[in-house]
Amino acid sequence: MADLGRFALLAALVLALYAMAASILGARTRRPELARSAVHGLVAVALLEAVAAAVLWAALAGRDYSFRYVVSHVRDAQPLIYDLTSFWGGMEGSLLLWALILSAYTLAALRSIGRTRPPLVPALTTVFGGISAFFLFMLAFVTSPFATSPFPPADGRGMNPLLLNPWMAIHPPTLYLGFVGMTVPFAIVTASLAAGSVDGGGVLLARRWMLWAWYCLTMGLMFGAKWSYVVLGWGGYWAWDPVENAALMPWLVATAFLHSVMIQERRQMLARWNVVLVILAFGLAVFGTFLTRSGVLSSIHSFTESSLGAFFLGFLALALVAAFALAAWRWDELRGRHELDAAVSRESAFVLNNVLFLAVAFSVFLGTVFPIVSAAVAGRAINVGPPFFDHIVVPFAFGILLLMGIGPAVAWRRASPGGLRRSLQAPAAAAVVVGLALLAAGMRAPGPLLAFALCAFVAATVAMEFAGGVRVRRAHRGESPLRALLALVAHNRRRYGGYIVHLGILLLFCGITGSSVFASQRVVTLAPGEAAAIQRYRVRFDGLSQSARGGALAITAALRVFEGARDLGPAAARRNLYLTGDVTTDVALRSTPRDDLYVTLAGWTPSGRATLRLLVNPLVSWMWAGGAVLTLGAVIAMIPERRLMPRAAPAFRGAWSAGE
Repeated sequence: MADLGRFALLAALVLALYAMAASILGARTRRPELARSAVHGLVAVALLEAVAAAVLWAALAGRDYSFRYVVSHVRDAQPLIYDLTSFWGGMEGSLLLWALILSAYTLAALRSIGRTRPPLVPALTTVFGGISAFFLFMLAFVTSPFATSPFPPADGRGMNPLLLNPWMAIHPPTLYLGFVGMTVPFAIVTASLAAGSVDGGGVLLARRWMLWAWYCLTMGLMFGAKWSYVVLGWGGYWAWDPVENAALMPWLVATAFLHSVMIQERRQMLARWNVVLVILAFGLAVFGTFLTRSGVLSSIHSFTESSLGAFFLGFLALALVAAFALAAWRWDELRGRHELDAAVSRESAFVLNNVLFLAVAFSVFLGTVFPIVSAAVAGRAINVGPPFFDHIVVPFAFGILLLMGIGPAVAWRRASPGGLRRSLQAPAAAAVVVGLALLAAGMRAPGPLLAFALCAFVAATVAMEFAGGVRVRRAHRGESPLRALLALVAHNRRRYGGYIVHLGILLLFCGITGSSVFASQRVVTLAPGEAAAIQRYRVRFDGLSQSARGGALAITAALRVFEGARDLGPAAARRNLYLTGDVTTDVALRSTPRDDLYVTLAGWTPSGRATLRLLVNPLVSWMWAGGAVLTLGAVIAMIPERRLMPRAAPAFRGAWSAGE
């Protein structure tokens, strides 16, 4: 079994190198048979990687402890589902998953783009082959998942108990779909520059691929936040951890790109800028992989220190130098057809939006790598904590939120002051009303007041966009309001899907603001039968019990929750103690649209008293609802609109069909 996996990876590496070389040679010598064979080579690479993945999954499911990877991540007492998800629970398996996803993206991109832009295929094959070859080299020679031991143990060590959770089962693969998805826009742009097809630098062709990668990163971040909230027991969902930041940085750059690409599509501007953003997004995705796997920064999410960091940095440097060199070579040809006509215009709002997103990305990057820089310069690693990020990022976030409301109200090319004033009157009034209502309700903190007022401002702008579109359709077609709304979205998917995404972001912003500013907590020690109050809740402690659960000793605090005189039912807070010394927390969580009651068992005494940490986190459920709304908008925006597509040249159709 292990030999089959090793052979599959070695053969895939050889074929990836062949595909890269054959595509280059075929393009230079104009020999289509070489280009066809290069595509065939990448198809074979995908099949061989699937074989390797099947071998590893079979070893995990069969608990074959002759595999060192299985010993490190599987044990007999571990549920089978987590044996299977341990495929991406370790460094070697996660790299194999990365390579497998990359091959799936490669075949999908070659098939899709080959039908509409056949001349790009040789250059695309070269880029995809080169990136695949790097990951296959790592798997074959640096960190193989198929290393074996001649004397296998009777049982394995199993995964870190913190990873034995459904959210962690889906969080890493979703993030990988986003990280690896950044490869496709990068490949399209660099292939376009190399092939001389610089009609927009391939940026417009890359837009939908970037949107998908952005969405996967978004959901990966959401799943990770949910895991942190329900598993780690600290009551939060985001700690500015280096690996969290590693996923946030490419997300920020991708978000900037998805806004600025609209200017290029509509006004034939910012092609150079968008090429740079695509390259940066890919570079930050690879950099995030470096942070996760090098061990240079301390993180609960990262793997142990390894020698992979140097390889990833070398690959990143080579990829960025090559991509920026291509961009410099084609720089003059990427010149836009138009320039900004006025300072007050939708184009200017999008440009300022990009500046703010990149400022946040740079701030996060600086704070993340500061320990590395300080260690190299001063000989001592100085960590940057959450206060730094909060003080830097929050003002930029307010600016971005303001532009979310102003952007749709500003005309393209040039906006008149009078027209802009009329467009913003109703949203501004909504912001004032919400601000005054919150003041009357007793809110005095200026930050939350501004945040909720800005959210109202943006929501009113979006509502006006929908209302205006519905009004026009009803006037011209006589449709009912609901039918007009559905038809409006169906016929303008990108525009109104984007507005729905903005509504999801508003819910996220409200949830983050409420839970960050207005959370309250108490730490109490109670004897059985005693109760403690926090805000509108009262929690009664009914006693401790212990049991064996999943290979751990579970200490459970039985609780009863009341809201005023109303009995909300039983709850349980638990600590799980493992023989390895690991400790996990099961939270007693009651969630409502208004707030979350969050109770953890912090300790206990031999006499049966329990120390409980009680928290009330307002509006947390708004964050998860925001993720659902955002998903709806992203799916709508990603549905292709009906357009006449150019037909592929017959020669290429034959080339692809030969590779199917």
